[in-house]
Amino acid sequence: MTTAPTAGQLPETTPRWSRDRWLGTADDLLRATEPYASPGRALLPLPGPVSASGAWSDGLEGFARTFLLAAFRVRGQDGDDPDGLLERYAEGLRNGTDPTSPERWPRIDERRQAVVEAASVAVGLAETRPWLWDRLDHDVRERVVAWLAGVVGTSGYRNNWVWFQNVIEAFLASVGGPWDQADLDRNEELAEGLYVGDGWYSDGRGRDGRRQSFDWYAGWAWHLYPVLHARMEGRPLAERHAERLRAYLEQAQHLVGRDGAPLLQGRSVTYRFAVLAPFWAGALAGATPLSPGATGALTSAVAKHFYAHGAVDEHGLLPIGWHGRFDRLRQLYSGGASPYWASKGFAGLLLPPDHPVWTAPDDVPAPWRQEHVVPLREPGWLVVGTPSDGIVRVLNHGSDRLLEPPAQAHADDPFYRRVGYANVVSPQLTPADVAAPADSHVALLDGAGRPSHRDGIERVHLGERVAVSRSRVHWLDVPGAGPDGDHAGWAAARRGPVVTTAAVVRGPLEVRLAWWTPPPAAGPGTAGATTPPPGADLDADVAWPADPGPWTFRLGGWPLAAGSDGDLGAEVTDGAAGADAADSADSAGGTVRVTRADGTTSELRGLRGLPRAGADRRTGADPLGAASVVPSLTGAAPAGPGEVVAALVVLTGDPAAADLDAVEAVVPVPARGVVEVRWRDGVVDVVPTGPADHATNGDAA
Repeated sequence: MTTAPTAGQLPETTPRWSRDRWLGTADDLLRATEPYASPGRALLPLPGPVSASGAWSDGLEGFARTFLLAAFRVRGQDGDDPDGLLERYAEGLRNGTDPTSPERWPRIDERRQAVVEAASVAVGLAETRPWLWDRLDHDVRERVVAWLAGVVGTSGYRNNWVWFQNVIEAFLASVGGPWDQADLDRNEELAEGLYVGDGWYSDGRGRDGRRQSFDWYAGWAWHLYPVLHARMEGRPLAERHAERLRAYLEQAQHLVGRDGAPLLQGRSVTYRFAVLAPFWAGALAGATPLSPGATGALTSAVAKHFYAHGAVDEHGLLPIGWHGRFDRLRQLYSGGASPYWASKGFAGLLLPPDHPVWTAPDDVPAPWRQEHVVPLREPGWLVVGTPSDGIVRVLNHGSDRLLEPPAQAHADDPFYRRVGYANVVSPQLTPADVAAPADSHVALLDGAGRPSHRDGIERVHLGERVAVSRSRVHWLDVPGAGPDGDHAGWAAARRGPVVTTAAVVRGPLEVRLAWWTPPPAAGPGTAGATTPPPGADLDADVAWPADPGPWTFRLGGWPLAAGSDGDLGAEVTDGAAGADAADSADSAGGTVRVTRADGTTSELRGLRGLPRAGADRRTGADPLGAASVVPSLTGAAPAGPGEVVAALVVLTGDPAAADLDAVEAVVPVPARGVVEVRWRDGVVDVVPTGPADHATNGDAA
């Protein structure tokens, strides 16, 4: 387990990686995997957990994902291959596609995961065609075509997988193999249906059809594959995709801190360097708002960050994890070779040595120059960047990736439904933390003290400094830990009210507010009706019982991790019960401050209705360190409907620069349907409490 990252910025004098350094790093990663190859080199089972697709599929995954890296490396060097990589992969192709070989690959109709790996094989073959495909024996080429052709005519892809089928069939078409225009037309329609605007794709639809699944897949899948597809067909990137890529990169650059630490949010983050794929894609296609020097600086900073924090282990391998190995970070589809989708982060090797990304003077990406708050309207995020400490915070009021049907008991997805994410902290990932979330979470505690879970997010307001969203909440009852429920299943649920959460931001300071209201009128409007009336809550009549209350609010702050418990200090001070009812920040709210040895600090200060403070220590919950602490504030008594609680929430690497006394008061104004956050310098931010307005500005009064 490695220690957590230092929040300080990358020194200005640190040189960025040269192209030779990228090349040497790719070679080192490939050499490290060679001892694990099967005798015929078709399967590459790497150390780590076995995925849900099984060890056989995982062996193919190891071959395909490292082949992608080898292809970028050889194509970028115009066929120069000092380690004989292509002959190794040629041998693997011969055996993997031989139906009689003990090392044969699973067909697409045998393992659905083979579609993903076949796409990497197709891209690798296209990029290295003169030196590999054109030199394969005729019968081997026929077998490869037959294996890849298993995707033709298949359907059911509803997310970024449409691009796997596209690139496979594009390669097949280029070598005279079978392909189906109907597949491509269907995928085009699906992809356009998932494009939400401003460069963002939702990676699939939620249970109610809403497009609210946002993460790094928008870049390393939705924006990379159109570029690779265009290269396969020998044409420029279509202008539609170029415009979207530019728009995405304009925003994605805000998700990487100055020290190179990217935002840790969403699934599959074990791919690590893959976050760089869209930045390289923009340079390859000439479709980026970043200067060549800024692209070089950003990509280099990310690579340095991961190498400095143990992403490559003592054997030269990329284990499951973010920094060092941490299996709890994975999804069930991930196996030991899955991290090698990091190969996408080396797509820059396709740029020739004289490309400006390699030769231009150093430049600093715009977000690294000054403190900023940027609303990303399509994902529903407020991004707060402070270059002085390298921290990027995302306040989430729009992404939920809600897939579960309404009658299925489910926990919050820690990678999508927290109210905050950052590049130097992680959601807590023990089973207990998933079942009872606390970090960066707003909960109602039931009578037994169990926290509520967030359901689908309804967007209310996203302005320049203010974001508001609401969600119906529920409680999860696992066997032995809750009231009687459905004991034939793994869990039961109780439904609760609607909780509205708001963020008001000034620099590194966030005022986090919450209140609850009764749920919308349930289901059918008249006796015997079978359909809800317009505007009713479509899930209001699901089978789960309602929790009777009363409920007490708890606001969880940013978790902080370190290599050992001794590196984390916590100061906890309870406020006077009832004192927070005053409309002044001077009232005796609880306070909790967690500090790490490097000075990074996570702090909560009660501003209204939150006198009780806590700091809960954990072991083995966080991929950034063996020990972690979660700060929280809780009310002293149950909250009534519409009763606002509020806290100052701070994550900083420079505590002296954060004015923790900047808030004067948090004042509900029911007559106007707003809450005012009054700052001591006279600025007043207005938080709407009524129906969704989808406003884009007008935060301050």
